[in-house]
Amino acid sequence: MAGHGHADHGGDKRIALLIAILALFLAIAETGAKSAQTEALTSNIEAANLWAFFQARTIRQTTVRTAAEQAELDKAAADAAARAAIERQQAAWRATADRWESEPQTGEGRRELSSRARAAEAKRDRNLAAYHHFEFSSAAFQVAIVLASASIITAVPALAFGAIGLGVVGVALAGIGFIAPEAIHF
Repeated sequence: MAGHGHADHGGDKRIALLIAILALFLAIAETGAKSAQTEALTSNIEAANLWAFFQARTIRQTTVRTAAEQAELDKAAADAAARAAIERQQAAWRATADRWESEPQTGEGRRELSSRARAAEAKRDRNLAAYHHFEFSSAAFQVAIVLASASIITAVPALAFGAIGLGVVGVALAGIGFIAPEAIHF
């Protein structure tokens, strides 16, 4: 009769260990998600700033080119000395406009700004993809923890196997988030 009241607590310990492992992976996935989200926001701000700089350069370039074109009209009514001064100013404006188009030494020409902004957008997109993988991974771990907990209460082993399966899915999604976030799109 003493054996009838004794429950098998070895299974509960294994489920408790499973829950602890799932919680560990959940913490790692949440940390990855937060990091990816922060990086995505930072890259988005960087891209927006670079595009704003690009637009400012475009406006300034257009203004300088327009001034050079207007000066062409002014030359017709000017004397020889004034014409020479206008031509020097036009040359300076055109050189400035050309420099603003491409300035590899500073990286602040329109071409370079456009390239840098696109690179920041690509980094943002990669981090957003990673963030989504980590979020789905976290959800899988959370549901797995619930299933594992329910398996202790109900003594239904299928729930524990479901928790293990979801844990594997969570690990796979977190792995994709770390290694190749753009491999699978959600």
